[in-house]
Amino acid sequence: MKKMLMIIAVIVVGTGLLLLSGAKKTASAQESLPPDPSSLEVLGKLMFFDPALSINGAQSCASCHDPQTGFTGPDSLVNFTDAIYGGALAEHYGNRKPPTAAYASESPELGYDEGKTTWFGGMFWDGRATGWTLHDPLAEQAQGPFLNPLEQAIPNEQILCVKVKQAEYSSLFTTVWGTGSLNCAKDSLGVYERIGRSIAAYEHSTEVNPFTSKFDLFWENATLGGKDVTKIRCGTMSGGMGGGMDGGGMGAMCAPKDADGTISPESWQSYRNLGLNNMELQGLAIFNDPTRANCAFCHSLAPGENGYPLFTDFSFHNLGIPKNPDNPFYEMPEAWNPDGADWVDTGLGGYLMSAGFSPEVYNVEEGKFKTPSLRNVDLRPADDFVKAYTHNGYFKSLQEIIIFYAWRGLVMNGGLGMGGSGMDGCVNGGMGGGGMGGGGMVGGITPEMMCSPDLFPAPEVNRNLTPMNHFNIMSDTMKIESFLKTLSDGYVAP
Repeated sequence: MKKMLMIIAVIVVGTGLLLLSGAKKTASAQESLPPDPSSLEVLGKLMFFDPALSINGAQSCASCHDPQTGFTGPDSLVNFTDAIYGGALAEHYGNRKPPTAAYASESPELGYDEGKTTWFGGMFWDGRATGWTLHDPLAEQAQGPFLNPLEQAIPNEQILCVKVKQAEYSSLFTTVWGTGSLNCAKDSLGVYERIGRSIAAYEHSTEVNPFTSKFDLFWENATLGGKDVTKIRCGTMSGGMGGGMDGGGMGAMCAPKDADGTISPESWQSYRNLGLNNMELQGLAIFNDPTRANCAFCHSLAPGENGYPLFTDFSFHNLGIPKNPDNPFYEMPEAWNPDGADWVDTGLGGYLMSAGFSPEVYNVEEGKFKTPSLRNVDLRPADDFVKAYTHNGYFKSLQEIIIFYAWRGLVMNGGLGMGGSGMDGCVNGGMGGGGMGGGGMVGGITPEMMCSPDLFPAPEVNRNLTPMNHFNIMSDTMKIESFLKTLSDGYVAP
């Protein structure tokens, strides 16, 4: 069982941390769930898609969290340019891209795991919807945008209550929550709580979390066949692809066999004919293998409450993401951004500082952001639709961010996990013996470019960096990308 850091309880009692974090003690709502949870989900959905629940009727929750894109940003042009969505009021911008609202319901309350020495849980990129007030981080997150002046910009809870009372679904609200549950004059805080819980119920629903991807079908087939997908890896046979493009070691190929020539039950070859093709299986193996990309270290394959992986560990990491120079928040007025162009997004550390924690606590968390679920990471309404990735939307394609991860593991951490120069054969900033065999490129990146410390800009917060494995850009990038495309919901088997 995870141990909670005692400092949380001390500060909550001693200094009113919940008030510091922006939460308010609400009037008591009905303690028990409504008798018909499906009606609660319907109510939450109606509010989720209602643009009238903004200051000027211009923005709903779905304006930034659209089902067609996996409940994240729905505008290809915005994603391709600054990636930061404007609020209901013109020229009002927040500071981060919209995270997905799907597959988030299992996130625990914000806490600290002493064994792993890491924070976990909460909602938003920085965890500030802690769950410490409503004991449901998703409900607290759902409340936030309504009163945020840079998002839906409603001045206070009472005006939000009036807007709900004027909506066509107001009678459903009182049916679900009971007579007197929409009393704006005497219980606006209680109504605010019920709004958050209603939207969270919709975000908990199977409509938002259907588990209908190609991967889910593969997972079901593997489970029925008695195979543990969490163990899948590449074989250890060296060489591969005619002598090895990596300058020794494991070889560029995700080998099907181990060094002794046998096919291990954990080798990707043992998972064939279960729903994924060879390319996708090798991508999953590279994704999961601790000696290769090891993406599953953060984007965990451990099954959640529904029996399927959520592809997140709910914890916080600094991956060395560069600043997004096109972020319009840099030009926001001093009232919202007193630092102007010098503003630095410190993520979890910044939240913990604002919440009253000591420097010893928040300094080591600066630059860390919550691990997002990878479900629907490639879901898009059209092939040419652009999606943006990471908390600030710096990356504009899966291929680009995969290449960044490979480069970060090689150049910034010396090829951690790969033994010395890494799999691309870089020695002192150049191509070493063996290398990758010369020519070829992936995503416009050549092997020589991968060895350059200037391929990507410096991290926005160049401390508290998470160690990352290097993996081969030439052989692994497209395989990982192919696997990630299997995580899109709505798959229909041929």
